[in-house]
Amino acid sequence: MFDIGVNLTSSQFTKDHADVVARAQHAGVSGMLLTGTNIHESQQALLLAQQYQGCWSTAGVHPHDASQWQDETAAVICELAGAPEVVAIGECGLDFNRNFSTPAEQERAFTAQLALAADLMMPVFLHCREAHERFIALLDPWLDKLPGVVLHCFTGTENEVRECLARGIFIGVTGWVCDERRGLELRELLPVIPAHQLLLETDAPYLLPRDLKPKPASRRNEPCYLPHILNKVAEWRREDPTWLAQVTDDNARRLFRLA
Repeated sequence: MFDIGVNLTSSQFTKDHADVVARAQHAGVSGMLLTGTNIHESQQALLLAQQYQGCWSTAGVHPHDASQWQDETAAVICELAGAPEVVAIGECGLDFNRNFSTPAEQERAFTAQLALAADLMMPVFLHCREAHERFIALLDPWLDKLPGVVLHCFTGTENEVRECLARGIFIGVTGWVCDERRGLELRELLPVIPAHQLLLETDAPYLLPRDLKPKPASRRNEPCYLPHILNKVAEWRREDPTWLAQVTDDNARRLFRLA
């Protein structure tokens, strides 16, 4: 199993990185992608990826932090991307739900990172929330210049997922799908996603599956809970979980060009 979304740089993991990684590996998670969401977090994600076997990282600026984008930012990301452990540019994209950075700032940072990924011939790790139309408009001109694209933590509509799939975009599914309040629409969309475009993730420490029993006292999500998400997704897709684990692991390694 491969967890494509682990925020191991979160302060919630500061005291027990090694234990978190060990628990995940004991649970059968053979690969983890550690997410970089700004320059500092991208640097920290790389350091952690270098420290733990079976971990890789991304380098980029999340739309929430897009106001921090400067001309020098691209140079720093480019330098980070030179490390063999950095396998994707991102997390980047658009988030018009909260607008911690203005839409204009988000679009500038997103386009700059798409251009950088195209120059480096690296896949992109993307975020989109309540911004699908503009997201696709900005992404489309770059698709034939990028070696791969994943839209992580997908929570959109059927029309949105079909538009992404038609463009060859991988779809990342989290424990959101286990939420009986908010995840039912995503659960209904699971059969729409071809197995060869499906990726799984925890987005730890966020999005603890609500149907996980027993729930951890900390209410903190961890990559060791990826098997729970995998088994539920396989159940709702009516697929064998062992087969789906192998397929999604292969997808991640193909997308991020891992041996």
